[in-house]
Order: sequence, then C-alpha cells, then structure tokens
Amino acid sequence: MAAVFLVTLYEYSPLFYITVVFVCFLVTSGLVLAWSGLGVPVILRNSEETESSARVLKKQMRQVKNPFGLEILHPATASVTKGVTLTPDCLEDCILTCYWGCSVQKLHEALQKHVYCFRIKTQALEDALYSEYLYRQQYFIKKNDKEEKHCQLPEDAQVVDFGPVPRSRYPLVALLTLADEEDREIYDIISMVAVIHIPDESYRLPCRILYQYLLLAQGQYHELKQLFMSANSTAASSSDTSPGERSADSSLLERAGLAEDEPELHEENSKDCVVCQNGTVNWVLLPCRHTCLCDGCIKYFQQCPMCRQFVQESFPLCSETEQDEDEST
Repeated sequence: MAAVFLVTLYEYSPLFYITVVFVCFLVTSGLVLAWSGLGVPVILRNSEETESSARVLKKQMRQVKNPFGLEILHPATASVTKGVTLTPDCLEDCILTCYWGCSVQKLHEALQKHVYCFRIKTQALEDALYSEYLYRQQYFIKKNDKEEKHCQLPEDAQVVDFGPVPRSRYPLVALLTLADEEDREIYDIISMVAVIHIPDESYRLPCRILYQYLLLAQGQYHELKQLFMSANSTAASSSDTSPGERSADSSLLERAGLAEDEPELHEENSKDCVVCQNGTVNWVLLPCRHTCLCDGCIKYFQQCPMCRQFVQESFPLCSETEQDEDEST
C-alpha cells in the first residue's frame, strides 16, 4: 500500500521531489553541525566530544621582569592646583620625569618612534615631543627607594583645567627610565610611560592611571591591561565610595572619553572557578580578560562564562608545577 502511494505521489505531484530535497537538506545540515560542534545541544554529545570541539588556543607566554612600579598616593586629594603625590618602587636606579600638559598626539608619535627610530630615554622623549608640554619635573629614584615624590605645576602657570573633551593634552605623563646604561642591557623592559588623569575645574574625576605602556629594548611597546577577576580584593576597592558616586564617575568617564574597557566584577566573593565552584581560578581569557576558570573547566568553553564573548586565546596564571608547590606549602 505504501509503495502504491509513493508511486502515485511520484507520478502525479511535485511534492515528492520537494520532500526528497528537504529531507536530504536536513540530513546534510545535521551532519555538518554535528561535525563542527555548532548548534548541537550539549546533552546530545558526550564529554569527549565536548572537550575536543571546545578547545581554544593556548597562548605562549614569556615571563619578563618589570623593574618599574608606580603608585598614586592619596588620589582623592590630588588636583591640578594642589598637585599629586607619586610613590615609585624600582628594582634599579631610575629617573622619574613628569610632563604636565603633554600633547596627546606627540606622545603617541614618540611611542611609534620608539618602535622604528630610537629607544626612548628622557632626552629622546623630549626631542620627540618637540617641547609640546607645559612643565617638566625630574627626580632621581634610588634602588628599592619608596620615597614619596610630590609633582605640582608652578603657581605662575595659572592652569586650572586642560580644556573640553576631546582634549589635546594629557594632564600628566610620568616616564620611568633606567638610570644606568648597563641596566638597559640586562632588562628587556627599559622604560615605562604612565598617563595619569588629574582632577581639574572641568572634570573632577578621581585621580587615576589611565594607561601604562612598557617599552622594550628590542623596540616594541606593550600596554598594561587590567585583569577582571572575582576575588575579595576587588570588592574592597569599591567599599570606600558610595554607589551614587561610582555611577556619577562612570557617566563622567563616558562623557570625557576616558571610560574603562569594562567595569570590575564584584559579585563573586571567592577565587573559586565560577563554573564548578571547586577548582582554583587560573586561566585568563582573551580578548575579554576575564579570569574565572580553573584548569578542569577551561577545555569545555569556547565562550567566556561571564560575558559570553568568544575566546580567541587563553593563558594560565601559573603552571601545574607552581600550583602543586602552592598547595603543598
């Protein structure tokens, strides 16, 4: 009976051809999706298939010692008129040079020249800036000396703000360079440039470091970026300000074009993996920079469990050997 029906459908209706083509399309689509691992529910695949299809590229990391450290002391009291207090912490003798009202364009041109033309030192940077800054202060920093350095514009400068947004000048740029030429042969990182926001009459945002660039002896430079990690230490940083102040600061940052890439996440209160809640967080996901997965869960995710952004690369904070040593101690 079924054969008679199929023969009749084949002879008198184009619906047979449509049905055959549709069934073939469904079977082919299912095979392609199952092979690539896309669009197939996880429940239909076993753990081995999930692990193999969701493996992301592990980024090769190289450990480099950074001889420079810079911290803003009492950022709440800093301003253009009162100045700012900086606390350098360097592994070798260094020179701290502060440029007030440094040209944005000239600074980035100088960073590019570091790559193609010269290796940045204090004098080389000033030549590249073409004196496009309002005032300069310089300090000699001894090895492991954490003495406070107060940077302030002179009173006769009569500068109360740096103009409307978009600004053509950074309020303050701090350059740390190795003082001894022999040290420049030892360390890969030879200079650090920190762009610092200072509150003024136009924008009273809290003082903070906006960008940090590490300059290498080989001619490259890298921007230091923050990792977003769920831990108790991050929650403590926001306890000093009220939610209203924080929201006002964020809106002002957006207007000024200084908004951070992503707000810090404070909802988690431990350093455990956000998925299994058991393993220790160890993996940094790129490009979102969320640090939220352990060694066991990293192989099951192609998307970040925090922001759902696709993971292009990842790297561990410490190796398995270092983890075993930490657990044993």
